[in-house]
Amino acid sequence: MASNVTHDEVNEEPRGLPKLVAPQADSYRFQVCFLLYCHVAALYGLYLCFTSARWPTVFYAAVMTELSTLGTFCGAHRLWCHTGYKAKLPLQIILVILQTLGGQNSVYTWVRDHRMHHRYSDTDGDPHNATRGFFFSHFKHMVVHRHPEVKRRGKDMDMSDILNNPLLAFQKRYALPIFILIGYIIPTAIPMYFWNETFNIAFHANILRFVLSMNYTCLINSAAHIFGNRPYDKKVKATENFSVMLVTLGEGSHNYHHIFPWDYRAAELGSWLNFSKAFIDFFAWIGWAYDLKIVDRQSIADRIKRTGDGSYFKM
Repeated sequence: MASNVTHDEVNEEPRGLPKLVAPQADSYRFQVCFLLYCHVAALYGLYLCFTSARWPTVFYAAVMTELSTLGTFCGAHRLWCHTGYKAKLPLQIILVILQTLGGQNSVYTWVRDHRMHHRYSDTDGDPHNATRGFFFSHFKHMVVHRHPEVKRRGKDMDMSDILNNPLLAFQKRYALPIFILIGYIIPTAIPMYFWNETFNIAFHANILRFVLSMNYTCLINSAAHIFGNRPYDKKVKATENFSVMLVTLGEGSHNYHHIFPWDYRAAELGSWLNFSKAFIDFFAWIGWAYDLKIVDRQSIADRIKRTGDGSYFKM
């Protein structure tokens, strides 16, 4: 079932605020940031994985990386931000745990920022405005003071659906202690308890998987807004990026996603390259996910013909 919301409506300006144009970048100051330490620690964790970590630790870190990524893409993104499908409580609990494992703020904060990204895409109202360069949209936006327009317009973002969800409201209220427990204490303790890994290796391997998962997501903000083609709408900066699709479990079809954000697939591709779709499809099969929204083929074909850059290739 296709939504009636259009790309142009997603980018409407709230009443009384001037329309944003790119780039209009304001100055910014660096903040002391935990993420800077994490990237240094992750490099050490990578070194340990190749030199002294037990093989179960490496395998475990790889699995946890993918699971936390699924929590972000299938939960915060496709379910709660764009309501591409509905989920019963058991699946919601799983997705909240996995999203918390990823450490990318609470679902509330993630959804608010992503809705702003769609409404003010690639302007100063976009938290990771790609017109300010690859490095800013990939990482720098997380370690500098937010642009005044991001703060100003974020206050007007409707987040009532998230706040009215008791599970998400609970996560928002206790975000930090929940993240410390699920994101650090438990993942570090499991290798130490079950196969006698050292604390040093278990801790830094966990930081490595956290940093990898975060950077996978950030590639969508950076690479998928700079490199690639635009077969669905040539005027939208978001692109189709095959490499990003491979490392993000199917989220690299970003030009499509910006035109049809409610489609639970976030792409026109099948499950073989879209593992997040396959994950949702599995839970739909057992009845925990339902009301999956898709865009009909004719609407896609019409949009390609009307606004595409001529590079469309059906896989």
